[in-house]
Amino acid sequence: MPHRTLGEIVRDQKPLVLGPEATVAEACAAMHARRVGAVLVARDDRRLVGIFTGRDAVRLLAEGLDAKATSLDAVMTRDPTTLAPGAGAVDALRLLHDGGFRHLPIVAEGRIAGIVSRYDFRAREHARIDDETGFMEALR
Repeated sequence: MPHRTLGEIVRDQKPLVLGPEATVAEACAAMHARRVGAVLVARDDRRLVGIFTGRDAVRLLAEGLDAKATSLDAVMTRDPTTLAPGAGAVDALRLLHDGGFRHLPIVAEGRIAGIVSRYDFRAREHARIDDETGFMEALR
């Protein structure tokens, strides 16, 4: 089986993108409507400036902030880790696993190309990561 690139995975994707001035309430409503777990935050030129996820929403509520009055700019993760469309699927899975996050923006020349999560990968890609993890554990 040939190795897939991230560009292949996100080719027809239309990720949820909002501006940094959008409120958390707007972001959560959009995430719910689109059934996604993250919003990519970008300026008008689609240059990625941050990411807002369900985990961020939980943190905001736990801190007692007002979702209708709080902008994404105030609570998003700035300058998130990204990969380019030419990177391999296994590279992305490894990064998600090692970084402990669920969503990974795909960026080409600073502009949003898409986003992947662990669920976007095939069983064989997951198996390869599991094999690598097992091998590393055995070395310890």
